[in-house]
Amino acid sequence: MTAPPIVALDPAERMALQRRTLRVLASGQVVGAAALASAVTVGAFVIQDILGQDTPWAGAATATVTTGTAFMSQSLSRLMQRRGRRAGLQLGYGLAVVGGLIAAAGAHLESLVLFLVGLFLYGNGQASNLLARYAATDLAKPEERSRAMSRIVFASTFGAVLGPLLIGPAQYAGENWFGLQRYAGPWLFSSMFFSAATINTAVRLRPDPLIAAGGIAGRPGDPRTPLRIGATIRSINRQPSARLAVLAMVISQVTMVAVMAMTPVHLKLNGHEGVSQYVISLHIAGMYAFSPLVGRYCDQRGRLPTIRIGAVLLVAATVLAAVSGSVEQLLFPSLWVLGLGWNFGLIGGSSLLIDSIPATERVGVQGVADLLMSFCGGLAGFASGFIRRAVGFHVLAGSATIAAGLLLVTVYTARRVAASRPNETAAV
Repeated sequence: MTAPPIVALDPAERMALQRRTLRVLASGQVVGAAALASAVTVGAFVIQDILGQDTPWAGAATATVTTGTAFMSQSLSRLMQRRGRRAGLQLGYGLAVVGGLIAAAGAHLESLVLFLVGLFLYGNGQASNLLARYAATDLAKPEERSRAMSRIVFASTFGAVLGPLLIGPAQYAGENWFGLQRYAGPWLFSSMFFSAATINTAVRLRPDPLIAAGGIAGRPGDPRTPLRIGATIRSINRQPSARLAVLAMVISQVTMVAVMAMTPVHLKLNGHEGVSQYVISLHIAGMYAFSPLVGRYCDQRGRLPTIRIGAVLLVAATVLAAVSGSVEQLLFPSLWVLGLGWNFGLIGGSSLLIDSIPATERVGVQGVADLLMSFCGGLAGFASGFIRRAVGFHVLAGSATIAAGLLLVTVYTARRVAASRPNETAAV
């Protein structure tokens, strides 16, 4: 397939296109985050309705979405490297529309297989939302990459906080307007949100930022360098800073998903289902609302200090969750801090990854990094239900504390090594 032509830009045009790109990506992020937050919040409840209230498989909902995200992150990145960001984001959002409709049918018919198939496809929406943060950096100056990325993450705040609050109206509409089962409505309406994200990307993301930056592969005369996961992982492993970046992203995701996935279930089993959407809404606010400040801090103070703060916050959040017991009030600050720690880890790790990898390999590495992050998050979400069932929510949160603590130790070690090599300190 012939690669799209490069758009030649002077500095002023590049800045103008970057501003436009951020606006378009932010718009898509708002509706995409609303779709994800509104539907995924009730995913565990659908599985409980099908398999029973005390089933250990409740975490399979979050696990399936994040597994779909993992596998599709790599596929969408391959497409982006050949045809640009717009093609990949548009396909991801479009598949999420289909996935939401299938999940709604599965919830209505109480078919676990159909529901999980829908969730897997639905993960494409999350993959596109995650990859959009990299698209924000294609045209950004190196010293402004974290701030550009943080603007896209911040845009998720509005949709992600609003999404869980729409669960009640979506359930009512689904039951009373369409005659659906209780938890089918949110999935149906989430497909409408993803439809808006698809149209926004297809119509407004022009010119394509990756094409304008000259970052796509496959031009006449260019050597063919297909993306291979194994080779890309080895490339990451050769760079200590890239290795740390991926580790920060993975542990932040695993810690957050494991605790977040079981929080609604834990609240429901303790008679507090009515507050679960508010706890998750506050959690998502922590994930996104402070992104501009985190991005500015990351650009000004460095990537490692940002990751270190994230690790400290994750430790504090999981400890508080572990001691919360049946006191739902403690889960409000715990889940909020958990989201904030994830934000520091994601922005710090993603920015460090971009700095560590040559531009020619960047898109492929981004896809593999998101694959690893989402796949490990999916495993954590899947295992969380069994861990909670076997040994309790407090042990699950305690295990997340250990993972966050390992990241904290690793960051301190890396910082000491960087301090002993002055020529490398500026990079981190």
